[in-house]
Amino acid sequence: MGTLEGKKIVLGVTGGIAAYKAVEIASRLRKAGAEVHVIMTKEATEFVTELTFREITGQPVSVDMWAKVANFNVEHIALANLADLVLIAPATANIIAKIAAGIADDMLTTTVLATKAPVMLAPAMNTNMYENPITQRNMAELRTRGMQLIEPASGHLACGIEGKGRLPEPVDIVQAVSDFMTEAQPLRGRKIIVTAAGTIEPLDPVRFLGNHSTGKMGYAIAAEAARQGADVLLVSGPSGLPAPANVRIERIQTAREMQAAVQAEYAQADAVIMSAAVADYRPKAVSAEKIKKSDDELVLHLERNPDILLGLGQQKQQQILVGFAAETCHLEEYAKKKLAKKNLDFIVANDVSARDAGFAVDNNRVQLYFRDGRVEKYPLMAKTELAKVILDKLAAILP
Repeated sequence: MGTLEGKKIVLGVTGGIAAYKAVEIASRLRKAGAEVHVIMTKEATEFVTELTFREITGQPVSVDMWAKVANFNVEHIALANLADLVLIAPATANIIAKIAAGIADDMLTTTVLATKAPVMLAPAMNTNMYENPITQRNMAELRTRGMQLIEPASGHLACGIEGKGRLPEPVDIVQAVSDFMTEAQPLRGRKIIVTAAGTIEPLDPVRFLGNHSTGKMGYAIAAEAARQGADVLLVSGPSGLPAPANVRIERIQTAREMQAAVQAEYAQADAVIMSAAVADYRPKAVSAEKIKKSDDELVLHLERNPDILLGLGQQKQQQILVGFAAETCHLEEYAKKKLAKKNLDFIVANDVSARDAGFAVDNNRVQLYFRDGRVEKYPLMAKTELAKVILDKLAAILP
């Protein structure tokens, strides 16, 4: 097992039947050299006592945000700041839902919201709860933010059924923590610009030209790049997604605003990953007032937006450029043309007409086309996993 010597781990324990296993997790983390600080939810104390964890870790145990006010010292912020990792084991469906929604109503959820450290969760719950689409959506949301989820085990559950949802054995959880914390960070020291979501071009104060991009792919790339040690700037069009942990974000609306944001830091960048769906055209004139409906046809006069990626390719020096091609037909032909025309190192191409991949879903099916002629095709996979593939390819060609 990899050493955790000197690492400070905040262990969150929630109110599931598997809470008793957290005692062994804390013990094994200590034996691996970690300094362990336990936060228990009120419900967790119904299964295991605070005293047990205090004796094992040698540290005070936090439960109530308002207890011992004289020594409070903004405790949740202190724990959030000292943590090298926040591990929640077991992670119930309830705590997963609260974190996904950004709720901070107890010591544990407040610490998670305040920390800049990586967050790892080990889900444990009834099989039906685990497989519920809401729980699956919440877990996908956490992955999009760069949080790590340990896959639950299958077997006999406390509710009496067989299925997926068991908390993995403590030895396996501590191994996952050790592997994660000692994992090489191939992008450490690299500056990467990622663009995400769609741009919008206003017609009047109410309407705009836009597209269906939600930013899920770009946000997943930004989160993974930060996890791999990169200094990440995420330039995002309008999106309902929260900013990934440890990522600088600049929110823009129009193509010209995105161009300005990228150009401002391009010279210092090691790589740019242009996953945003940038509007090709904008209205020649924007009405200062809402355009009123009439019996006549409405004619819009459009003009070309700047081609951001083409401009970057023309200015390119040492930077690695990665583009995206979202097409509905002739995928290979259009992707190869874009690769050559825009001086890219590789391009990620996908068919957005497929119902199970592309915009506004958690999965994608892509083909990678490289400058040297290589082509790599990938099956349908989660965008969080695809982000790792893309960044692995990037790391391999960085000078």
